[in-house]
Amino acid sequence: MLIDRVPPARILIDGRSGSGKTELARALVDAWPTAQLVRLDDLYPGWGGLAEGSASVPRLLRNHRWQSWDWGVGAPGAWRSFDPGRPVVVEGVGALSRASRPLADVALWVELDDATRKRRALARDGNSYATHWADWAAQEIEFIAREHPRDLADAVIDGRSAAIALAAARATLG
Repeated sequence: MLIDRVPPARILIDGRSGSGKTELARALVDAWPTAQLVRLDDLYPGWGGLAEGSASVPRLLRNHRWQSWDWGVGAPGAWRSFDPGRPVVVEGVGALSRASRPLADVALWVELDDATRKRRALARDGNSYATHWADWAAQEIEFIAREHPRDLADAVIDGRSAAIALAAARATLG
């Protein structure tokens, strides 16, 4: 079973903003007490940083550490790490790329219709995100066209419900 494997599992969860990636990742980590969560929101170097955040995933999987982004001051923040002896879940837009996929055991793509995604994301983040929605969406489209993350995924997960997504993810994990 993947959950109990040695070395510990590495799971990538990707999908567009508001699709349910974070909910799925949190539910998975809550159900798997030894797992650690790395959120790409903590790595993107500002609102224009999707490509750079994505490029950092292979490095963090190899080195078990990354430099966070301090959104409050708009500058690099503290260095963080995860325990390579425990499973890790990396979630965020750009987590699943051609460079990161070979370093992971399981890759999931979370999918949801555009209107629901936007409604969820803006309800979650409010005005701080609303002014950046179009620019971020353009970066997502560029990333998807370049990397084809959905095609790299082991499973495509319906993001409408965290419970349904968790059940589908567990089935994929074995």
